[in-house]
Amino acid sequence: MSERRVRVVGIGAGHPDQVTVEAVSAMRAARFALVARKSDDDPLVEARRALVARHAPDLPIVTVRDPERDRRKASTATRDGYERVVADWHDARAEAFEAELLARDGDAVFLTWGDPAFYDSTIRIVERILARGRVTFAWDVLPGISALQLLAARHRIVLHEVGQPILVTTERRLADAVAGGADNVLVMLTSGVALDGLDDWYLWWGADLGTPHERLVAGRVGDVRDDVEAARTDVKARAGWVMDVFLLRRTAPAAS
Repeated sequence: MSERRVRVVGIGAGHPDQVTVEAVSAMRAARFALVARKSDDDPLVEARRALVARHAPDLPIVTVRDPERDRRKASTATRDGYERVVADWHDARAEAFEAELLARDGDAVFLTWGDPAFYDSTIRIVERILARGRVTFAWDVLPGISALQLLAARHRIVLHEVGQPILVTTERRLADAVAGGADNVLVMLTSGVALDGLDDWYLWWGADLGTPHERLVAGRVGDVRDDVEAARTDVKARAGWVMDVFLLRRTAPAAS
């Protein structure tokens, strides 16, 4: 008997046409798909159902209730505290997904939003499941089109200036990045758009990229801050969720 296989599959930022051929083949070959569910009517679960219906209609989707994460400021105010909270959450997620793997036979796919390499916990969850030792399987990772790539494509920009680096970070660490001298910063995991003190920087922003609710804003921060906040509010109201990403650059874009 061949060894059971689990595949972490990046499914892109939301549009079903942006799923790779490799990802489609993996979904069609699997016995079932595993998807985290944050609420009874989680719109991201429904988005995955639509994608599967398009590319692998015979693939059953197993939803796993996502454990609650401690979001209290007292727990997450420090870097150590935040990392402990996330580690505890990852352990709880691993236990929940492990239970579904133990309850079912056959190959499985984790359907991971965007690309599994960027601020996503699925790879860490799979590693934790294997470390627990109750279920064994071979596993691999299939990349997806990330929100970073789609942001650049939508705004028709290169994410860095000629020969220059990019720093990819989170909203939580943005102020540290700026204070440390970074001048070309991609920001993910936002809960808003933290732009205080950056009025003279330049921004390329996108929300719910690749979906019918996609919105884009670009310009000098001081000129477009209100536009970003209004667009973010509108997307959340229409879609029920908002995932945004943005590029910040200290210098003005070159004239075309």
